[in-house]
Amino acid sequence: MLIRKPSKTLHILLLVTQLALSLTLIWASYMKLFQSPELLSAMWPWTGELPAAFVKFTGIIDFVAGIGIVLPTLVNIRPRLTFAAAAGIVILMLSAMVFHISRGEPALFNIIFGVLAAFVAWGRYGNAASR
Repeated sequence: MLIRKPSKTLHILLLVTQLALSLTLIWASYMKLFQSPELLSAMWPWTGELPAAFVKFTGIIDFVAGIGIVLPTLVNIRPRLTFAAAAGIVILMLSAMVFHISRGEPALFNIIFGVLAAFVAWGRYGNAASR
């Protein structure tokens, strides 16, 4: 099977998307791990209604995803992990969508980030398959 390398333009679009996802996930992680429960629940009401340990756990997941979506590509070590991280973020966003929709909350951001992660997974799949 012939695997084609992505064009330079596609590579740049993928990298910009990866960086945007990473920054957003790391910011969300910081908020969930280090902000006061009062400030956090004012911004995201669900965080004040669930156990703090669950909120912290989601912060750790966000951090790992935020690092995983960019680090393998940036250091060019095991870049197939970028595909795995992107696929994991798609699953994370689908889970978040179900959670928020079941609570009657908007899930637009989860949909957008899920689509962006799916784009990265699609674009980086060639690297994953060729290694």
